[in-house]
Amino acid sequence: MNLVLFITVLVISFIVVRIGAIAFQMTGLEWTLAKFQALSCFTSTGFTTKEAELITGNPQRRKIASVLIVLGHAGLVTMVATFANSLRPKAFKIPFVSFKIPEFALLLLNLLIIVTALYILYRIVNNIHFASRITGYLRKRFIGRKIMRPVSCEELVLATSGFGVTRISVSEDSWIVGKKLAEAKLREHNINVLAVIRNDETMPNPPADTGFKTGDELLCFGKLDSIRQELMKS
Repeated sequence: MNLVLFITVLVISFIVVRIGAIAFQMTGLEWTLAKFQALSCFTSTGFTTKEAELITGNPQRRKIASVLIVLGHAGLVTMVATFANSLRPKAFKIPFVSFKIPEFALLLLNLLIIVTALYILYRIVNNIHFASRITGYLRKRFIGRKIMRPVSCEELVLATSGFGVTRISVSEDSWIVGKKLAEAKLREHNINVLAVIRNDETMPNPPADTGFKTGDELLCFGKLDSIRQELMKS
């Protein structure tokens, strides 16, 4: 029973970390960074100062991180307890057989099952096709049930003191649609547009008369809070 519970908690832990990674990604984090942060929060191993600012500086991400930390502690305690009990098996008698299975044989069997389960889970986690399918399914469930709304803002590089490089997708209801770069007056909010990506073509260092269109992607440098407030509003 303890062995089954240990493997069950192990599988659930993987699913929770994957859900946490998807949640982080939907707040605008790059996927590889979102996976690392979810695993860091769940295992309470911590993360670097610059990456910590990406989490602590966003209220939605702080909530996600808090849930992952709480679930991670609960899962770790359960796994340690069930693993320890799995290493203390009791000898039992097989029905219709005249001898009992000794405890050391059960211990070896339990260890073999645990190692096999860990190996299988490792292979599943590292299977690109399976990971992509389960990630896509969970993401659709998030959006379908309106648990979270994906944002059109991806923070690429964090510099210091809350400044960083961000990629923004211009939505049809954005206030900058139809405006020129000079008219938007983004520099007054310490936002510098480094490039405009349109139809897979990149326009670096766009001139002041560059107009913004729906579907454009903007690479911006500035205060991350200012970028969210100014470029994410309608």
